[in-house]
This record gives sequence, C-alpha cells and structure tokens, in this order.
Amino acid sequence: MKLPAHRGPASALLFEILGQDDLSPDLQGLNEAATLALPDTDILYDEDLQLCLFALYELHYAGFDEVSDRWERHPGLLAFRARLEAAFESRLREAVGSIPKVPGTAEDVAMELFELANSSEGPSVADFVSRHASIEQVQQFLIQKSIYQLKEADPHTWAIPRLTGRGKSALVEIQFDEYGSGRPGKMHSELFAQTMAGLGLDTGFGAYINAIPAITLASVNMMSLFGLHRRLRGAIAGHLAIYEMTSSIPSSRYARGLRRLGFGTEVTEYFDEHVEADAVHEQIAGRDLAGGLIEADPQLGPAVFFGARAVCFMDELLGRWQMDAWDQGRSSLRAGELSR
Repeated sequence: MKLPAHRGPASALLFEILGQDDLSPDLQGLNEAATLALPDTDILYDEDLQLCLFALYELHYAGFDEVSDRWERHPGLLAFRARLEAAFESRLREAVGSIPKVPGTAEDVAMELFELANSSEGPSVADFVSRHASIEQVQQFLIQKSIYQLKEADPHTWAIPRLTGRGKSALVEIQFDEYGSGRPGKMHSELFAQTMAGLGLDTGFGAYINAIPAITLASVNMMSLFGLHRRLRGAIAGHLAIYEMTSSIPSSRYARGLRRLGFGTEVTEYFDEHVEADAVHEQIAGRDLAGGLIEADPQLGPAVFFGARAVCFMDELLGRWQMDAWDQGRSSLRAGELSR
C-alpha cells in the first residue's frame, strides 16, 4: 500500500521520515508531538497516534510502496513505537480491569471463555446487517473490516514460533484453514476480497485507509501489539480464541443480510465459510489453544484472559461506533476520505 494521508503532527512527521533514504533522522519533533498528545487524549480514538501505530506495525507486514524496508527495525522508530504501545496497553488494561483467578484445566478454560464470548452487551452490527442495512451501509461495514480481513490470520501467525506443544499444534491447525488449506484462491483474505469486489469495492489492501477511523485502527493495532511481543503471546492466543468463538453466528447473519440485498454465493462465500469453519475452530481455540496453553503453563493464564477480554471490549466500542453513526443517518467512515 501507499503511505496514507497524515492525521496530525505526529503522523505528518513520521511519514516525512519514512519517505527519506537517510536512516539517521532527527526524531526530536516526532517525540515532542507524542509528548504533547499522550497526556490529553484517549489513545483509542486518537486519529494521529493510532495511524502512527498502524504505519509502524505495517513495516513488519507488507510495508509501503515508497518506504525502504530498512526502516522496519530502526532503533529510534522502535523506541517511538514503544512509547505509543505503553500508553495503548495501559489503556486496554485499565478498561479490562483485574483478571480473576484463572482455571487450571483446559476444559475449564474453554468453558470460561465461552461464557465470556456470550456475555457481550454491545450493539449487534450483525443483526442490523441481517435485517436492515442498505448496500451503502454494508459497503461501509466491509471497508471497516478490510484493514484486517484482507490480511486475515497474519497477526496471529506471529505467535506460532512462540508457543509449544498442544497450544502450538492447535494454532497451526486453525491457521492452516485460515490460509485456505493449501488451495489457491481459498485463503480467507482472498474470499473477503471476492466479497468486496462483488459490492464494487477496491480490493487492494489499504485502499480505504484514509476512510477508516481511529477506533477501527485500534482494534487492528491491538492484534499487532499482542502478536509482535513474546511477553504477550498469551494475549494473542486469547484474542484468537475469542475471535473464533464469536464469529460463526454473526457470519451467518452477515451472509443472510447479503442475500437479502440480492447477492449470491460468490459474495457470501467468505461468511458462509466462517459459519462452518469457526464452529470447528471455536472448540480447537478454546480447549486446545487457550486451554492447552494454560494447562501447560499456568503463568500464561492472566495474559490469555487479558487478550480475550480486550477483544470483547474493543468489539463493543467498534460496534457502538458503527451503530451510532447509522442510527444518526451518517456514515461510519471518516467523512470524504474514500480514496487512497
């Protein structure tokens, strides 16, 4: 993808730096911008800082067309990222609160995670799409999801070399399905692109980055935060477990909504696939991934449940953002920012 438009002083300076070939830039202005912003902002909704985090994380994935790959491990940028991450993680931990005593057996872990997955009180975007959403609102919904779904599974894959035993085997089994089980064109990211194309949307990763609000970036950045740090390997496992446990039923509703609007199997295949796949994955993720991980190493229990609770928290915020916009008759995207 190309570098997006900046959203404030920090991202403006960051993108200016990333566009240079000189790897010894003056980062004073960048750090000063963060120093000014961090004490006075809710980082979950800060457009400037979440965009900075997204860009810094993206250097570890596919990168940017005009940015040298040598920036990926630049010490100064990693130090800047660490400042933002500290504030981001602190905000998530404050929202999640203290983690109660974690069960010790895999079966008990799975049961507690299923209970958590069923406890959400946030607005149901899936119900709205199923029954009421217009084509324009479904397009907005897909654009919001595209910033993760077009590279689905990648943030969780960081955890594979960091796990062992039963938990590692479970993660690899889930990821194998996510990447299409070796079948060309059947990776879930490719199926999602097929859905977008069916609604006339650009399928290039990051094509709509300028339209995607900070809270959506935060939900994606959370995955990279968890996945890129070994100390948070339990959190990324808990994140994936809840993702799989909360996907099957909503996916069936999204598919129903698309059919209601007249779209056929080619457009609904992504969601149809998740109805079946995630009904299986939720058992593997709960019992073998999260449960097996904690059973083998009980010290990872709080991290697993932190990751799981953080997903529920962020999903409620994102769902409320979208539904509030639609209830008020406006777009859930950033106004006037649908181009690259």
